[in-house]
Amino acid sequence: MQAKKRYLLVSVGAGLLFLVYLWGLQIGDFQQQPYQYHQYHQYHQQDYQYYYQSQEVYQPRPEPQPQRSPSRQPRHWPEPTHLLEPYLEGGEQEEDSPQLHHQHTSPRERRAICDNIYKNKRCRMETCFDFARCQSGFRVYVYPPQKGDEISETYQKILSSIEESRFHTTDPSRACLFVLAVDTLDRDQLSAQYIQNVRARILSLPTWNDGRNHLIFNLYSGTWPDYTEELGFEVGQAMLAKASADMVNFRPSFDISIPLFSKDHPLKGGGIGYLTLNDVPPSRKYLLVFKGKRYLTGIGSETRNALYHIHNGEDIVLLTTCKHGKDWEKHKDSRCDRDNEEYSK
Repeated sequence: MQAKKRYLLVSVGAGLLFLVYLWGLQIGDFQQQPYQYHQYHQYHQQDYQYYYQSQEVYQPRPEPQPQRSPSRQPRHWPEPTHLLEPYLEGGEQEEDSPQLHHQHTSPRERRAICDNIYKNKRCRMETCFDFARCQSGFRVYVYPPQKGDEISETYQKILSSIEESRFHTTDPSRACLFVLAVDTLDRDQLSAQYIQNVRARILSLPTWNDGRNHLIFNLYSGTWPDYTEELGFEVGQAMLAKASADMVNFRPSFDISIPLFSKDHPLKGGGIGYLTLNDVPPSRKYLLVFKGKRYLTGIGSETRNALYHIHNGEDIVLLTTCKHGKDWEKHKDSRCDRDNEEYSK
């Protein structure tokens, strides 16, 4: 019995010593991390400095920039005098949250839809774009429309602006970028402008190549009431220029976020810009102007309901109305009467 007790005590002591040894190794690694990070940062900083110094030899001489009139003093953006306060009123976050309305699609179904459409979520310019096609210059090829194609007025403006630019080419072998002729702006299945069989038509393109070096435009996706990211086809390795893009599916430095513009938006026009060098803030009366509907519930309601937060009635004018849909009065909030009155002026 005495031998067994001694054996047990020796085993317990050895186990404790081993645990103390492991604990000491972890403490040592933790103390070395700041030093290793400093070495890593210092090494790469020297590497970057060497790279940019070597590139200075090959940089062309900069062209002379237009000079400001000596009588005009440079201006600077005004410093903020106070911090912005939270824009949501009590309970408004829960009331306007789109997740509380129209729970027709489960989270698992939403993920399945997104995973099916955005299979290449990790696409970046260096991994999903072939720069070799752009060695002879930046040229954009627009696929010729097929017989019977219906193209909306808005998408035709986009195609026309490309075809009338100096970057357009009719030779696909010289193209750096490809743009579809099939209209993909409206992917709401309830819309009259929804195009059928888009997936089959895209896959039949001879230079599709899983979307590599392609740019796809989209303004509306999904359908009521969920408005998921459903497009009806896979974007593959194509870049997506999309309005109201979801941050979960947006691929930084690859996809493009564009504003939601109406069909009345002019193809060309507008005054000549007069923002000169270092002319900040711009010499304009209004810095930002918006007039439109704000959604009281559903997708996008939180964003539009926050517009009043930056409205000052001077250089930032944002006019919204609650009159959207047949049952807007059921979701009426404390600002609706005032907003509707200002909107109607």
